[in-house]
Amino acid sequence: MSLNLTARHTSITPEIKRYCEKRLKSFAKILGNKIDADLILSVEKYRHKVEINVKTKGATLNAVEETHDMLSSLGLAFDNIEKRVKKEKEKLRGRKRRKNREREAFSLPIEPEEKQRRVISSQDYSLKPMSLEEAFLQFDLNKKEVFVFRKLGSEKWAVIYRRKDGNYGLVEPE
Repeated sequence: MSLNLTARHTSITPEIKRYCEKRLKSFAKILGNKIDADLILSVEKYRHKVEINVKTKGATLNAVEETHDMLSSLGLAFDNIEKRVKKEKEKLRGRKRRKNREREAFSLPIEPEEKQRRVISSQDYSLKPMSLEEAFLQFDLNKKEVFVFRKLGSEKWAVIYRRKDGNYGLVEPE
């Protein structure tokens, strides 16, 4: 942190110097230690004017305030700079967050390797021929999603399944 004080038509008192150093230390906590600050204090008739230029890594902040008292001018100027420093810090934080979100949005989702399909055998069928009513009874007793059976009086197979709407479906190949 470097501080350059310049006085025009006035003198810099130790009280003003301490006040300026104290306020700049609070900026250093927010922005980091690499701060270059130029303060120009001037008096023109009854007006006490303060101009502050703060240079940091990412931005240059300027503030000019003018009142009837030097300390109140300093206070207003430092308050103005402090608001802008906090705003810049939030912008920087937002950019970093947005950058991460964009990176996540544009990156390809990392998926695990495609699962190998396996064939799992099931005992949801009946070899003996049965009527449709018997097949429904077996289907309800086993509480399965699908039941395959041979129709009574023919060699054809049929499938009973539970539909999403709660009803039953019957598939009879021709």
